[in-house]
Amino acid sequence: MKKYIIAAALIFGTGAVITTSLNSCSSLATTDLGLAVIKRVLLGGINKGANIYGNKEAFLQNNLVDKALPKELRDINSTLEKIAPSLVAKEREYIAEAAVYTVGISKPILESAVNSLNAQDVTRIIQGEKGTATLILKEKTQTQLIQAIAPRVEEELNKYGIVKTLNTALSGSNLLGSLLGGNKTNVNAGGLSLLASEQIVNGLFNIIEDHEKQNSASLLAPFGK
Repeated sequence: MKKYIIAAALIFGTGAVITTSLNSCSSLATTDLGLAVIKRVLLGGINKGANIYGNKEAFLQNNLVDKALPKELRDINSTLEKIAPSLVAKEREYIAEAAVYTVGISKPILESAVNSLNAQDVTRIIQGEKGTATLILKEKTQTQLIQAIAPRVEEELNKYGIVKTLNTALSGSNLLGSLLGGNKTNVNAGGLSLLASEQIVNGLFNIIEDHEKQNSASLLAPFGK
């Protein structure tokens, strides 16, 4: 790799400025500065996601959350639109309500994963495409997050009675049963909460990735990102 000098400055919340010069991409990838910049970007994305999830209306209006809707749940909503359109709005609202209660569970898991990033992760991020930092975070935590929030999501959805409502509206249809693991006329509550949990988790990753890409130009420019 052709050697050159890179000057990088990062302003932290304390107002302190860290400036360094490095001779190559390979040495840059293993520096404390490289790790600090990446952590700052990811933590910023996590905080942004937490703020959106903490506000039901912000959650409902966020297209990155909507893009995370699992295919099965999208199919369910398409069917509901034909049978009982108002239930789609209620289902989305109840999932948004449940999402509020997952922030306190998911945020510490994500922050811990960010703080555990190492030099190998940094090298992969520097050498990868934009969004690689979020991809690594997702690889480290996605399964754990879904498992951690699913019980709380199910608890909240049961509180709102959405499963019973869906079963009543779709009596005689085998679509939901086949999709969610129930029988021909009944929705499985665990299946619905799992799909909702997947949307909540993957929507959060979409927000973090978007934040990473939006800020890579200003924060990661010294790293060639």
